[in-house]
Amino acid sequence: MAKGSISRSAITGRFVSRAAAARWPSRTVTEANGGRNAGGGTAYRSASSGRYVTQGTARRNPSGTVRENG
Repeated sequence: MAKGSISRSAITGRFVSRAAAARWPSRTVTEANGGRNAGGGTAYRSASSGRYVTQGTARRNPSGTVRENG
């Protein structure tokens, strides 16, 4: 995990420690501070790949995605 990054639980949406992110990489999302969604709006990110996904994908896999508000 890079310096200046944060991790969130895909299940709860809460911030988690680096140790927790390392323990459960498929259920956490790690992002650089001030990422792509810093401008506003709502975006969804896959917990396993860290890539942005569509709202439909997030709806089908709620425990594997994180909702981000900009």
